[in-house]
Amino acid sequence: MTESTTDFAAGATISGQVTPEEYTGQYKPTLVDRWDELIDWDRRKASENNFFVELLKEAEAHRILDAAAGTGFHSVSLAEAGFEVTAVDGSEEMLKRAAANARREGQSFEIVHTDWRGLGENLGGRYDAIVCLGSSFPHLFHEADRRAVLAEFYAALNPGGMLILDHRNFDAIRAHRYRSSGNFYYCGTGADVSVAHIDEHLCRFQYDFPDGETYHLEVYPLLKDELTGLLLASGFDTTQTFGDFQEKFDIFASDFIIHVARKA
Repeated sequence: MTESTTDFAAGATISGQVTPEEYTGQYKPTLVDRWDELIDWDRRKASENNFFVELLKEAEAHRILDAAAGTGFHSVSLAEAGFEVTAVDGSEEMLKRAAANARREGQSFEIVHTDWRGLGENLGGRYDAIVCLGSSFPHLFHEADRRAVLAEFYAALNPGGMLILDHRNFDAIRAHRYRSSGNFYYCGTGADVSVAHIDEHLCRFQYDFPDGETYHLEVYPLLKDELTGLLLASGFDTTQTFGDFQEKFDIFASDFIIHVARKA
């Protein structure tokens, strides 16, 4: 199924594929309204300390696809750093907020509402780098979908292009040794994030806000080495991992795992 989607920043109309209901249904408008409160852009920017900007500059990347734009934090940050950005997300509510945030910050970039599995159909040209951040990739519960999406990412990259993909530290979560520091990604102080359920097939995060509102997001608990294997099987010839932006890290003491892969 397809529908007309809009470049909210520039007003252009683009054909895009509707995101599956199992994904978009989790991002209720009331949760999207509070997403930036959960992130805290200023604290998140300070914690990242230009980590992704420096990686992309070292790779001499120019044209960047933000494949999980959300409310636009990384799209705006990369545009501010001088990159040519295309922002993609499966949630139209998220993209509306991303467009508003871009306008607030004086930035403009292409915005496309599409399912990852339809990237090749809905995007034009190739990219020097793709970033898929905010532990978004684990929304794919089936290995066939994970492989298909990595194939889409690979095809959308120029030769030598870079993929930066992250996820929560599910190695620690599945070992029941995870304690979120609150210093990375979800830096807001107004909500409590906890693991309501974990097994080898499902992780359910719970977001409790001071006013009594509670939300849940369900994802696949992807292990570090599992994703490394998928990246190599998808054709990427080199991979590198970081824990909370550090190359040397304790797998049971990191909030997020970041993978950096290169197309041959």
